[in-house]
Amino acid sequence: MDSFFTWVEGWSLGIWVREYPSIWGFPFILVLHTVGLAFMVGVNVAIDVRALGGASGVPLISLRRYYRWMWAGFWVNAVSGVLLLIGYPTKALTNPLFYLKLTLIAVGIKLAYVIRGHMLQGEAGAGVAVSRRLSTLAATSLLVWVLVITTGRLLAYTCTRLTVDTPCG
Repeated sequence: MDSFFTWVEGWSLGIWVREYPSIWGFPFILVLHTVGLAFMVGVNVAIDVRALGGASGVPLISLRRYYRWMWAGFWVNAVSGVLLLIGYPTKALTNPLFYLKLTLIAVGIKLAYVIRGHMLQGEAGAGVAVSRRLSTLAATSLLVWVLVITTGRLLAYTCTRLTVDTPCG
């Protein structure tokens, strides 16, 4: 695998991500990743909190229109995440937490689809209680997104190698 990591790290895009001496390089990519995360997770948290009984005067179905913002955040994160991965492939791909984070994101997206299905069935209009299943899904979704953020943040502190030739720390 080191030969693959060396190839990606030596690619001009990987070098640019790591070494561009401006705020418009790595720092800007991190900002984009954070903004994408805010939109993606923020929409899910708002829907989950409503499904758990918060803002009960707001029909759950009315939050459906915010899914487009969730998807916009997802795609910003996907693009910025790939750029971060290209910059430091060894750091990410040798860390088990990276794979846990990706798995949790997939679970979170699946939960968002299932919760959206409940919304489209008209469950939880204004003042209407949600089913126990929807409440459980929403609580699980909140936990998953907290874990996504936590694992993503821990990636900065748990690597063993920053690049093929550079240990972390």
